[in-house]
Amino acid sequence: MKITLCSSLEKIFPDSPAPKPFTSASCLCGERFSFQAVVYSEKKSDVAISVSSTLDISVRRVGFVPSKLPAYLDKHDADYISIQPGNFPDVLYPVKPLEHIPSKTAVAFWFTVEPTDFFGNHDISISFSSGKTETVNFMLTVLPVSLPKQKLICTQWFHSDCLAVHYGCEVFSDEYWRIVESFMRTAAKHGQNMILTPVFTPPLDTEIGGERPTVQLVKVIKSDGGYSFDFSLLDKWIDLSLSCGFEWFEISHLFTQWGALHAPKIMAYENGEYKRIFGWETDASSEEYSSFLKVFLSELVSYLKDKGIADKCFFHVSDEPNEEDIPAYKNALDIVLTSTKDMRRFDALSKYDFYQKGLVQTPVVSLNHIKPFLENRVSPLWAYYCCGQNKFVPNRFMAMPSYRSRILGTLLFKFDIEGFLQWGYNFWFTQLSKSAIDPYKVTDAGEAFPSGDSFVVYPDENGEPIESLRLVVFGEALQDMRALQLLADKKGVQYAKEFLDRTLGAELHFDEYPKNSDAILNMRAQLNKELFA
Repeated sequence: MKITLCSSLEKIFPDSPAPKPFTSASCLCGERFSFQAVVYSEKKSDVAISVSSTLDISVRRVGFVPSKLPAYLDKHDADYISIQPGNFPDVLYPVKPLEHIPSKTAVAFWFTVEPTDFFGNHDISISFSSGKTETVNFMLTVLPVSLPKQKLICTQWFHSDCLAVHYGCEVFSDEYWRIVESFMRTAAKHGQNMILTPVFTPPLDTEIGGERPTVQLVKVIKSDGGYSFDFSLLDKWIDLSLSCGFEWFEISHLFTQWGALHAPKIMAYENGEYKRIFGWETDASSEEYSSFLKVFLSELVSYLKDKGIADKCFFHVSDEPNEEDIPAYKNALDIVLTSTKDMRRFDALSKYDFYQKGLVQTPVVSLNHIKPFLENRVSPLWAYYCCGQNKFVPNRFMAMPSYRSRILGTLLFKFDIEGFLQWGYNFWFTQLSKSAIDPYKVTDAGEAFPSGDSFVVYPDENGEPIESLRLVVFGEALQDMRALQLLADKKGVQYAKEFLDRTLGAELHFDEYPKNSDAILNMRAQLNKELFA
């Protein structure tokens, strides 16, 4: 067997040549650190893997998933590993007592050092045994400097309906809450500190006239006297989210996507019957929905204030409005403002001209459209990427090299971005939520979005998430950002930004950054030295 240690920024394919060796590094106290061991054998064999170290280390095998759509063939740049359909390394399977190594095939194992305050030099000895034992060593230096708390607000949309459908459990059953908690904890572990909160079933990626499974947290009771509300399920969601490590709450959209033309699906109890009272059939400007929303929002805001989290909540109106949607969006906003004037609001948009209308308090801007917002010093400013950010800017598609995902952390720091949003933590439906998919077999939402756009976790058989290497690398990007934040606290923001450009070898922009792993690894090594000096 030939064993080569390499960084977490390598994507290893069965026919990959031996990667550049990576046998030592440093990290800060409280930082999660990953590296890989690539095993190559002339003959097939079954190996047992053991790790000896003073640190807490998990071991996983890098598995492959298929992609029919790695990239849009007419919308991509040169910085992809491949744009051809095939199998891509992504899922991090728990390691088995014996792992099979095919002949003449590169196999990657993923080692993650869990956060620790046990600083000093730590030798990590890894043995692969199959008849005889081969041992390799990694030296990790944990510096006596603590990674600071994350300032960035980060959300990747949490789709609890996908969990319920995949596992076949009833929404709000004990099993549902157990599974939701497990997936929440994994999200929070990798830097997500805001959770999409479905006060009503989110009207996101839904076919016109169609609907997603009901996950509405607020119970609505309709009577001749008007409406009343039960917030007990919302209360449970908030308490669970806080216990999992979330601090911020993203109140689901109050109008439909792409234009704010209709009400979301809202279920209510009326005369003992549970039924839909608003939805695609409801015009957004209808008097009935406007009246309902004003009453609901007034009570919701009062509840959030009593709960003590009103200052940790953001409200959505409608996702991705365009210029032609301005009249409808303004009408929807006017309704929302009657009861939420002192609450924070944000929405995804791409056009600076739309922002200039003053309709969106905090713009969430796609990376390929963010330049005019930066040039005009818009603050606060959020950023996002999705399927449309397929050229020149960072993203997380399976077919992209990992450095293209990890560089994001440096950019969020340099340009003072307050928050980051991505739409798919676990979207396991086809486009427009027409049907459920098996994420181990379909990774592109039914050949709709480049593989990797719609989710970063996989489901195991027991209601637990299995991480993707893309989720781990994204978490590493946020750790880079936090380390830079610490340098700014110590030596000033300007010094930290100049350090970043200097060590990366060029002035950093969202569409201009080093196209290699070495630049990022060197930057982190130099940054750690600066913090320890």
